This record gives sequence, structure tokens and C-alpha cells, in this order.
Amino acid sequence: MKTVLVTGGLGYIGSHTVVELLNDDYNVVIIDDLSNSHLFMLDKIEEITGKRPSFYKVDLKNKRDTENIFQLEKIDAVIHFAAFKAVGESVEQPLKYYKNNLLSLIHLIEVMEQNNVNDLVFSSSATVYGLPDELPVTEKTPLKKATNPYGNTKSINEDMIRDYAKVTDSFRGIILRYFNPVGAHDSYLIGELPEGIPNNLMPFITQTAAGERDFLTVFGDDYDTEDGTAIRDYIHVVDLAKAHIAALQFMDQLTDEENVETFNVGTGQGYSVLEMIKNFEQQNDLQLNYKIGERRAGDVPVIFANTESVNKKLNWKAEKTLGDMVKSSWEFQKQIKKKK
Repeated sequence: MKTVLVTGGLGYIGSHTVVELLNDDYNVVIIDDLSNSHLFMLDKIEEITGKRPSFYKVDLKNKRDTENIFQLEKIDAVIHFAAFKAVGESVEQPLKYYKNNLLSLIHLIEVMEQNNVNDLVFSSSATVYGLPDELPVTEKTPLKKATNPYGNTKSINEDMIRDYAKVTDSFRGIILRYFNPVGAHDSYLIGELPEGIPNNLMPFITQTAAGERDFLTVFGDDYDTEDGTAIRDYIHVVDLAKAHIAALQFMDQLTDEENVETFNVGTGQGYSVLEMIKNFEQQNDLQLNYKIGERRAGDVPVIFANTESVNKKLNWKAEKTLGDMVKSSWEFQKQIKKKK
């Protein structure tokens, strides 16, 4: 049984991926510093799967603690989620993002090398495309300068992985460029549960619907789009989690000459912020209190994915609908509210 180390495995995408790994009979070791996640998610993972993964509270910036985990556990592959990820916060606190997101990956790869662990699936982002000239973006779309420090850390991370791979024949890497994950597990036991004020649209929508926020702010309605609000490619988090299983299974097809592959992971369909709000209201039969605010620093007007490569090479395709995304998000929020 292959053992996969999942960094940030109690976070939103990480916890869903751990569930899919366990359901697919992988052995899972989680490390997480709990800075934007919750320890009780470990119980929820066990409740869903009937299995309890090993867990260590570790900050990857501490290399010695990271080394200790590799001594305690026999790791075969790594899925690296652990990173700060809020676009707006990265604009306000750039050094925090550069220190965390870059140093964590450097330490992780160094420790992998020390322990002859060669397979890495890396959590990247569509933000690396910056302001693309053409849509939808493909993996060959030229990368523009990132519009925010968070996106820039992901771009630098990708360069680090490719440069390391060029001089390390044994290394194999798959870079997954996520678009906008939303939704919750079908059990509604795990979902997006950010600390403090949400930075992503969907938890802000659900918290507003639940009465935890007085209103939802739509950041800008003067973009060059049909309704003036920004357009994104939203993907159900369970579909995204399953893409990581497909990536692990694809590793053996990488070669010494081509030992890193990059894939867009999205649906190929863009929806505006107002479309998401209206769909949420319709699917869940409620009304949201929202207002229009100023554009948010670092946001791009429109981006959505061409997914032909991931569909063909990884034999993966997003299956869940926008309705599934907004319904499961609300059902998870209601479960959380009941327990408060």
C-alpha cells in the first residue's frame, strides 16, 4: 500500500483529497500547522472513511520538524497543499506570503531528496496566468506577471520545481493549476471553513445566507463582462480532489526527459459573481443581502480553463454541476451553524 504525505491535509482541498485517497486504499500521513484549518477535521475524515490517517502538527518552515516526519513515516509520494492563499491578504502582507510559500516548498523538496522520495503533486493556481491575452487558457498559454504576491509565489514555486527536475532525473512532478474550488463533500461533514473573514466567494455567500455576515460585498461591477462582475471557472472540490488521485496514477508515465507535467484543473465554464449569487438563491430558495463595492486589488476580470489536456492525459473530467456546488456549500454551512 503506497503511503502519501499530504501537507495542509486538514484544510479545505486537502481534507477532501485525503478522503479520496483513503477511499482508494492509500495510506495517508497528514502534516498541517493548523493556521487555517481545524483539528476536528481529522475526526470528520475518520467518520466519512472509517480510517484515521496519521497526523502531525508541523510548520514546513521548520526544516528539522519536517525531517522528523520523514524519519517516522515511510513516505512514497507527496501532495503539497500547505500555503497561504488569500489574494487580498497577499497584497497587504507580501513578505508573509513569500516567506511561507517559498520556504515551505524549498524545505519539502530538500527533505524529499534526503529520503529518496521522488514523486510530488503540487497545488498551483490559475493566478499564474496573470491577465491572459486569450481565453480559455491552456497549459501553453504564456504566463504573465502575476497580479498579486500570492500568484507570484505559485509561479516561482512552479519554476523551482521545474529547475530542480532538470538536474534530478529521479524526480517526478505534476503541477495542478486549480481554478476556483467550491462545494462540500456529499456527507456535508467537511467543507470550506476559513478562519476569520472569508477571502473566497462561496463561504462569504453561505455565511451571509446563514446570518453570520450582514451582507456580501461584490468587488466591482464595472469589469468588461456581461453583468460587470468578474468571471471565474468554479470546480467542485470533490472533483478537484479526485484529480490528485489521477495525478498520482499518472506518475509512472513520466519519463526522465519529461519528468514534470502541468495540468489545468477546472470545468472550462466561466460564471460571473452575480451569476453565482443568483444560482445560489435559486437552488436554495433564499435571498442574499449583497452590495457592490470597489474592485479588489489583485483580481483579474475573467479567467477560465481549457481542460483538454487533463481530460485526455489523466482521464479525468469534472462531473459535478454548478447546482451540486451551491447546494452542497449551503448544506455544509447549515450543519456548521447547528453546532455553534
